[in-house]
Amino acid sequence: MKALNALIVTLVTTMAAPAMAEDWTGVYGGFSFGYTDADGPNGSSGDDFSFGPHIGYDRDFGNFVLGGELEYNRLSLNLGQGEGSLDSMTRLKFRGGYDFGSALGYVVVGAARVDSSVDNDTAAVYGIGVAYPVTDNFIISGEALRQDFDDVTRTDGGLDSNVFNLRTTFRF
Repeated sequence: MKALNALIVTLVTTMAAPAMAEDWTGVYGGFSFGYTDADGPNGSSGDDFSFGPHIGYDRDFGNFVLGGELEYNRLSLNLGQGEGSLDSMTRLKFRGGYDFGSALGYVVVGAARVDSSVDNDTAAVYGIGVAYPVTDNFIISGEALRQDFDDVTRTDGGLDSNVFNLRTTFRF
């Protein structure tokens, strides 16, 4: 009976203890797999899978985390309607987030560069994400990003793109 009482006290104490905050400070690198959807002028549009590496640094300030990241996504997205194709996107992102214990929720702002078969362009990137550490050094995360490019198609008109990435990251 003493052993059962000790077990119950241990379980109650463990469940009532607050979640330990993760230390997000440090350099990280990884790989993302995603889906890109783009809408251009004259009804041109396309979607395709994307993939590529990312590297960044985060600084943990207690409940808040600030960081920066460089990300490259390779894609082969045909826009149709003779408007060309998107070949890759490179992003320089700044992120700020809140440490929810074992998960990090964050917002992203920065610049995105698209390379297309017609022209290249730079635009703002913004979005949201969540990261969850599986181990001390291995993190899985997801991001939803938006870019609005001005001139990367054969005709005048903007190109709006949404990117949804699932990411695997190793923290050094």
